[in-house]
Amino acid sequence: MKTIERKIEIKGQEIPYLLKRKWGVKYIRLAVSRRGELIATLPLFSQTKSLENFIESKTNWILEKINQARKNPPGLLQRGNRKKYLRNKERAREIILKRLEYFNKFYRFQYKKVSIRNQHSRWGSCSSKKNLNFNWRIIYLPQKYLDYLVVHELCHLKELNHSAKFWKLVAKKIPDYLSVRKRMLKL
Repeated sequence: MKTIERKIEIKGQEIPYLLKRKWGVKYIRLAVSRRGELIATLPLFSQTKSLENFIESKTNWILEKINQARKNPPGLLQRGNRKKYLRNKERAREIILKRLEYFNKFYRFQYKKVSIRNQHSRWGSCSSKKNLNFNWRIIYLPQKYLDYLVVHELCHLKELNHSAKFWKLVAKKIPDYLSVRKRMLKL
């Protein structure tokens, strides 16, 4: 795949974009990243003029998405460097293990492995094999969000879905989980 940085004028604004030419792509694709970058993916042998026409036809959508991204800049889950991850991984593990121990005195669920990862789109996850994964960036979370995250993943050990049963389990320890979850989605 070949990536080229280009610019196009849209409604009097010069908009930079990344042009990716990709084998196997049949249609032109547009995306706006969380940072507000326009990304255009083009079939390998398509003409650039057809892309420019397509971009012009999607002007309102593009500007709306770019403005949304600028209003809501990426939060804690934005890409970080590997050095920060390696430096903070064990600290994150200590914090998570303490909170897991604390909340699991109540829940008493069995889990196998706890991993600390350098994820860019998730705070945590639970596998069907009962492994718990957490993002190292939890070290930056206020206690309330951290506790919600730990309880959320613990409850997935019993209910590997987001059913009413799952949320009832979460509510036993985090009664205001709805408001915490809503605020956490903005981080």
